[in-house]
Amino acid sequence: MTKAMRFGIQTGPQHVSWAELVDIWQVADGLKFDTAWTFDHFFPIMSDPKGSQLEGWVALTALAMKTQQVRVGTLVTGITYREPAVLAKMGATLDVITGGRLEMGLGAAWFQFEHEALGIPFPPVAERIKRLGEACEVITRMWTEDAATWDGTYYHIKEAYCNPKPVQKPRPPILIGGSGEQLTLKMVARYADSWNAFGTPDVFKHKIDVLRRHCEAIGRDLNAIEKSVSLPPVLTRDQSKLDAMLADMASRRATSLDEAKANMLWGSPEQAIKKIEAYRDIGVTHIILSLRAPYDASQLELFAREVIPAVRQQVPAAR
Repeated sequence: MTKAMRFGIQTGPQHVSWAELVDIWQVADGLKFDTAWTFDHFFPIMSDPKGSQLEGWVALTALAMKTQQVRVGTLVTGITYREPAVLAKMGATLDVITGGRLEMGLGAAWFQFEHEALGIPFPPVAERIKRLGEACEVITRMWTEDAATWDGTYYHIKEAYCNPKPVQKPRPPILIGGSGEQLTLKMVARYADSWNAFGTPDVFKHKIDVLRRHCEAIGRDLNAIEKSVSLPPVLTRDQSKLDAMLADMASRRATSLDEAKANMLWGSPEQAIKKIEAYRDIGVTHIILSLRAPYDASQLELFAREVIPAVRQQVPAAR
């Protein structure tokens, strides 16, 4: 079994104007990127929390209407912020109005300060991950059953209608973000069509091995789950600019230069191709460029022109 490589962008809608967001999404759409994602926060992360932050799902819907072909989602929706039955309805509506372009990204949420400031309960991590699994159950049932009834530990629905149903059949794909080996990857094995995380190829290789064991425990084919990695891009053919670009990106990510370089896609197009090939060889089939404003459209153009054609080929199934 083989899968074609996919490429996407994620724009955290923080410290940015609406016009800038629309522009970079339309650039990505025109360059034939496969996916485009917002994220789901109410305050800016890894930066001044008092800064500008657009709400992820409202922004996502409006951005979807400004594009034509790119598939859209939140990377990822924090499950603590909305009841899963409400999320099911939101997702179905967006899938209808986009003609079937939704990818439903879900995660257990992590930004404790945000929860405390807004008065949103922030359960312990194990509970949040269990809620994530139940949310997947609720959403799937509401998307695929006429009148869904389900009684979980945390969520309960009774003859819950979700009409119109999503355009995609049997339902839009569910992506789960996170890399916790004991609980999160177990939820990925059970519920996800796609999985997203951060990390080097070596880290991913280990995580995929863990995910394989969870899949084997329930009799699921590991290769049925798309593996995706988020990577901030720092791409240039002018090596004299590279050090300053790397330092700027590290600063915007509130991390050290060494850590940033380990988890970024940086250097020349040839260097980027080599790193993507390392991910591809272990079964990663979706590269998502994680962007922060101010956006640099020239990097997307360079990536689309020189990197994507070199690696958008059939990739081997994870061994």
